[in-house]
Amino acid sequence: MLVILLLLATMFLAYANGANDNFKGVASLFGSGTCGYRMAITWATITTFAGSIVSVFLAQTLLKKFSGKGIVPDHFVGSEYFLLAVAIGAGLTVIIATLTGFPISTTHALTGAIIGCGVVAVGPAMNFSSLGKGFVLPLLLSPVLAMAVAGLLYVIFHGARIALGLKKEWCVCIGEDERVIAMPQPNSLLALRPVSLPSHLTVDEVENCRERYGGNFLGLTSQQVVDAAHFLSAGTVSFARGLNDTPKIVALLLLWKALDIRWGFVAIALTMAIGGLLNARKVAETMSKKITAMNHGQGFTANLTTAILVVVASLFGLPVSTTHVCVGSLFGIGLTTGKANPRVISAIVFSWLITLPCAAILCGSIYWVAKSLHP
Repeated sequence: MLVILLLLATMFLAYANGANDNFKGVASLFGSGTCGYRMAITWATITTFAGSIVSVFLAQTLLKKFSGKGIVPDHFVGSEYFLLAVAIGAGLTVIIATLTGFPISTTHALTGAIIGCGVVAVGPAMNFSSLGKGFVLPLLLSPVLAMAVAGLLYVIFHGARIALGLKKEWCVCIGEDERVIAMPQPNSLLALRPVSLPSHLTVDEVENCRERYGGNFLGLTSQQVVDAAHFLSAGTVSFARGLNDTPKIVALLLLWKALDIRWGFVAIALTMAIGGLLNARKVAETMSKKITAMNHGQGFTANLTTAILVVVASLFGLPVSTTHVCVGSLFGIGLTTGKANPRVISAIVFSWLITLPCAAILCGSIYWVAKSLHP
């Protein structure tokens, strides 16, 4: 019975992970107007699922024994109650952030959950020194590095576009302007009625018309090149996330000896995909629309920054958070262009700071209750 509960709790964590994380790789596609929400989440789901499936074939090298990252003694980590509490505590933390629209790190939620269990179970035996490398350093390094690289790349690309003579296209809009106005009615009531104003001409850019790039590059329009590269970089980030996150969650199922671990990978991959399809909208709106306004080139620059840093970090084992890199690159673009929303950025950073303690409190409480009921 406990093993079945562990499976359900792990799938709940996978669902929450998909809902909060799946859209991060494609946020700039939606935010820049390169594609709509439905196409963006579909591309994210396909590429993330592909990464998850590839991790099945690389399971021997990617799937390591779940050891609590050295925070708690290894012999304690094999406890059913420990794994169950970690899955539920981390899952609740991530799903709460998702429902409120905050993009947070599942890895930090897991780390906080492990700490919460460890404090309740072993107290002084906790290894808090490992938190410096596993949590504090990534939290400080990832967004700062992403902001710096995104800002630098944007300045370089902006200068290159001007040097190559690739100009922004303007649009001319001609047609009637229809507005809804309030019309007085008997008994002091109002009715809304659409009213068409005379046809007029409007010349505009960016927000009111869809900004595009003119000119050609290697036989293709500049806009086609930017969009194709943008989709490719977004797919790369999502693929890498699926490749890295799936084994991390599947590791919670290692205790179930009767389960073929390959089917565990498939179950987690499917659950992550479903979570993204059903519950990613609020996080998508925050990342794509609320952090900063962006055009096609700015969105591509933010996504390319994320792809480069994620790949380099994986190759050299650098302690960076994919979540913080994705969001940090958007911070960098917004600060460079002067369109950043400081209130939203501050709220997101605050959510990052409280992720670990929230997960620790939830998981510690769950573990304490479970052990009290079944000593």
